[in-house]
Amino acid sequence: MLVTIFDPNNPGPDFFSQRFLDEVVHNVAPAVWPTVVALAAAIVLTPLAALLAHRIGFLAFPRERDIHSHPVPYLGGAAMYLAFAISSLLFLRQDPVVPGLLVLGGITTAILALDDRFGIPALVKLGIQIAIAVVAVLVFGFGIHFVFLPLIHIRNLGLFVLPVTVVWIVGMQNTVNLLDGLDGLAAGVVAVVALVLLVAATDKPSLASEVALSGALAGACIGFLLFNFYPARIFMGDSGAHFLGLAVALLAVVGVAKIAVTAALVVPVLAMAVPIVDTAIAIVRRRRSGQPIAHADTRHLHHRLLQLGLNQREVCLLFYCSTGILGAIGLTVFGHRRILAVAMVLMVVVLSTVLGERLRASRRTVPLPFDRVFRLLLQGRAVR
Repeated sequence: MLVTIFDPNNPGPDFFSQRFLDEVVHNVAPAVWPTVVALAAAIVLTPLAALLAHRIGFLAFPRERDIHSHPVPYLGGAAMYLAFAISSLLFLRQDPVVPGLLVLGGITTAILALDDRFGIPALVKLGIQIAIAVVAVLVFGFGIHFVFLPLIHIRNLGLFVLPVTVVWIVGMQNTVNLLDGLDGLAAGVVAVVALVLLVAATDKPSLASEVALSGALAGACIGFLLFNFYPARIFMGDSGAHFLGLAVALLAVVGVAKIAVTAALVVPVLAMAVPIVDTAIAIVRRRRSGQPIAHADTRHLHHRLLQLGLNQREVCLLFYCSTGILGAIGLTVFGHRRILAVAMVLMVVVLSTVLGERLRASRRTVPLPFDRVFRLLLQGRAVR
């Protein structure tokens, strides 16, 4: 069994020892140039995409549920995809995983760009997502063939490989899409998840290409984020959100295929735990109210945090840090025990910045009792 459990009798090298630092540099090295190139490409391509969107009228006009008050260009998803593709082709064109990633990512970005422009019915869009996921399994060989966790051992999923993998891919796409409700939120969270996947792959020689691909994805997200952070000058749209969800899902599946441990899925699941739970609650909430699952609303967690008084940047910071903390916990499954130290630092950052500022502000107002706020959030009602 390849799951590494913490052993207090074998703590490993010191966190800041020269040996540990040398190992980090060696293991992360494959990701350096792919990350830099994807970052640079995104910085160049994103403003060009915004200019093109203005020229062709590809703009997001404010609607009742939207937070922005003026038209914002789309095509950010295309810029991120192209940045990721350029980096992948430059450094990993011989890797067998890359053609599938780029073909599936390109199809997803192109079709969902049509949805951004003209609108595609929810059921049709779901059918497209399922079809792409099926192609990923049957044509390009992406598949979750076994589950090998401490409490669950299934060595061969057999006929369930296809449905399990399809549910995983479609679920991750829609989770990122529903997360994309504030400026910079989805791109920043996926950047953190990509970095977590990068770290998870560093101590497995067979995952060197996944280290580089995760770095390229993170670089593309960060480069785009420079223009998408509040106040956003460009949106990724459904095309970008679905591409990012697809990329995260497929990179995790590749990790499962190369090592005999489905903990490769635990890491992104834990890192994305907050938006995944929020998505699940949204589905239940909409079904209970008789609304379609795809019905858009302003009752997601990030909207509730805005109603509690946080601004968009503070909400994004909380999501970034929670993603990093939960991802760090997931990394312990891979034996990266020292990452917990980073998680503690992130917790201090969260408490000392966003939460600390809000606590000071609360002295000038009369806050709602915590149990009242919690009940309102569960009920999907406004917090006032």
